[in-house]
Amino acid sequence: MSASAEATILITHAVGLHARPSVKFTKLAKSFAADIEIALAANGPWFDAKSIVKVMAAKAPKGTLLHIRASGDDAGDAVEALVDLVRRDFDEGADHARSA
Repeated sequence: MSASAEATILITHAVGLHARPSVKFTKLAKSFAADIEIALAANGPWFDAKSIVKVMAAKAPKGTLLHIRASGDDAGDAVEALVDLVRRDFDEGADHARSA
């Protein structure tokens, strides 16, 4: 039996989940064995969080509630790490604001 986890987090990054933030998000997602998906609404549509093309196609702007769900042995750790990345503003907070 595999575990599952889900969470919802507000995107506060100035440009949302685009370019650099998407690369960081998918790279982190790929570091987990769990199947991970994201959606911009609780009922979907759901996108493969390990696909840069699909994550960028979601076009999630600043202020979007990002829904994350995962299934697999490390699902809880995966969702926790991805939520933390979004919460940390993709590690671009202050630096990104200065260059924008």
